[in-house]
Amino acid sequence: MINRAQKLHLLSEMIAFAKHDKDIKNIEYNFLLGVAKQLEIEREDFEYLIKNPINYTHLKSHSERIVQFHRLVLLMNIEQEHGGGNNSSGVIKLYNFGLRMGLSHESITKVLYLMESFPNKIVPPDVLIDIFKTQYN
Repeated sequence: MINRAQKLHLLSEMIAFAKHDKDIKNIEYNFLLGVAKQLEIEREDFEYLIKNPINYTHLKSHSERIVQFHRLVLLMNIEQEHGGGNNSSGVIKLYNFGLRMGLSHESITKVLYLMESFPNKIVPPDVLIDIFKTQYN
């Protein structure tokens, strides 16, 4: 179970990822707002995070890091699907976020490779979990 501060950090990291190309598009904003609601973060707090990002903190549990990485993959796909620019810069940023979260580079590379073979480049959660489980064990 993650506490409020960790939830705010997770959301802040996702906002930072969405802002890597400077502007958060409407579809990205709506996705992030949905994540905020899932995390039980009030809209005022969400708006504050957009203007005032929080510094990154390391997630303790491996499963929390996998879930956050999956959210970032979804966010990157939403951005690219709606004219969000350069695919390679988003992939590099996603790869670096994964490494910073302490995920193995083999798992990240496999996810990024496999996402090309799925509809809309969305790796199903069970496939993603299996990839990280294999590397983690």
